[in-house]
Amino acid sequence: MIVNIISLLVLALLAALFAWLATRAWRAKRALVKWPASILAGLFTLVFAAVTVVAGIGLVRLEARHANPVADLKVAGTPAQIARGGQLAWGCADCHSPTLDLPLGGSTENIMAGGPPLGVIYATNLTPGGPLPGWSDGEIVRAIREGIGKDGRPLIVMPAQAYRHLSDADVQALVAYLRSQPAVDNPQPARDLNIVAALFLGTGLLPTSAQPPVGSVTAPPAGPTAEYGGYLVAAGGCADCHGVKLDGVPPNSFVPPAPPLKPFAAGMSEAQFMAVFREGRRIDGSLVAEGMPWKNIGKTMSDADLRAVQAYLKTLP
Repeated sequence: MIVNIISLLVLALLAALFAWLATRAWRAKRALVKWPASILAGLFTLVFAAVTVVAGIGLVRLEARHANPVADLKVAGTPAQIARGGQLAWGCADCHSPTLDLPLGGSTENIMAGGPPLGVIYATNLTPGGPLPGWSDGEIVRAIREGIGKDGRPLIVMPAQAYRHLSDADVQALVAYLRSQPAVDNPQPARDLNIVAALFLGTGLLPTSAQPPVGSVTAPPAGPTAEYGGYLVAAGGCADCHGVKLDGVPPNSFVPPAPPLKPFAAGMSEAQFMAVFREGRRIDGSLVAEGMPWKNIGKTMSDADLRAVQAYLKTLP
């Protein structure tokens, strides 16, 4: 945080410096000096001033404390809850396990690596060997569904926009499973996002995970119905890749392309749809595109769940 504040002050000082140079240039008597120098210094003033403001907004968003209330609850941790939570936890393994497997011992590499130089984030060790023993059950539920950490700061790259749809029963089952895992010893660096990340946050290119408070959520009755499939699709985060309306996302510089889901589901038999998530194969037998987490999605869902998802996707406009 201190480094980011210093970086912000440097940007502000550069804006002030070029503003001073612009005023100096404007007082020049020779037109060949006055106009080019004034324009150039003025442009640099505007650029650095804009960058300072955007970075400042980003730092505020990064460090803001959210007052979302913490539910006063204690998860029972019954065998049924742990079993259901273990099923749901496969959806977390893509980030929170270096092997894409359970338990959720956290990443061993910076998940921000490979892109713009934004800093350091490690997907948290969610076993009892990580920080969660110091969290209440209500604080874990808030983090999952509202993207808010124990200290009130927003989480980053946590799909709370999807998990906010998790029912009370399912989110408590997930907490029960997290508590039941064997402890994994995986020391991780603290989150350390830099001024570049602040710029991304300020422009909205890197949103925080913070969500409005979530009240009580009840899922439809489990079964191979379109209604229950809609719940699974919303809580499973399909919209994160396939678009808010699930009508597909064209290729761009931030995410890989993703197809629209209605023709994808409607053009397959039940067995072919199952094969996507059980075997990672399309209707023509070819492998599903890399980046589609079919294996872990399949592990979170029973055959009845997949039938429900296909039924729901067929109802899309």
